[in-house]
Amino acid sequence: MGKTSKYPGYATGSVEINGNKVATSSKTGKNTYSSSYDMTDTEKSVYDGVLGNLDTSLKDLFSISDAKQEQWNQTLDTYKKQGIKQINDIYDPMQNALKNDIASRFGNLDNSIFMDNLSNITENKAQAVADLSDSLLMKQNDLYSTEMANRMNYISLLSGLYTNYNSQMMNFMQLANANTASGNNYNQAAYQAAQQNSVWNRTMQGLNTAANVARAVSSFTPAGASSNIGGN
Repeated sequence: MGKTSKYPGYATGSVEINGNKVATSSKTGKNTYSSSYDMTDTEKSVYDGVLGNLDTSLKDLFSISDAKQEQWNQTLDTYKKQGIKQINDIYDPMQNALKNDIASRFGNLDNSIFMDNLSNITENKAQAVADLSDSLLMKQNDLYSTEMANRMNYISLLSGLYTNYNSQMMNFMQLANANTASGNNYNQAAYQAAQQNSVWNRTMQGLNTAANVARAVSSFTPAGASSNIGGN
């Protein structure tokens, strides 16, 4: 009798790059199947760093530290001092020129011409200071907007790296799963072929046995009997 082939076990699959196994797929329990990506120490360090920085950046997205606020204050203070200096550099010489001109022509500053011209200069200077104040507010808003834009760009970069890493791992695990499926398909086909071969062998054995019995029966002659073919 032919021997029935043992049903094949679950095949495992893997993916290797340059001799290094990067992904595996296997059966880990009675009804548990798993795939895994095997990170190198360097990959794990980078992956953990990306994920850690992404979590921290999202958590602190709208939080402005004291150090950052102090940096902005210093920037605004420098901007303010430069603006005041520019205003003074423009209007102080105008005031001095007016004083000298009026003094040389009238001998004193107690006259309507001086007061009217001085008032115009003072008003223009005050408007310049008001414009500087508005500009400082815009500068402060720009600092905040730029900071938020930089943070969002950084988060976008980290998110892209994280997505790419996960996509790469999923691709390799899918390849490992495909290799497992190929192995299982091959084992199943080999098992079915073995089963068919076993049935064929048993069938042929049965036929051979029947033929042998038939030959034995046809050649059997009882005791005392004779066979005389073509005789008188």
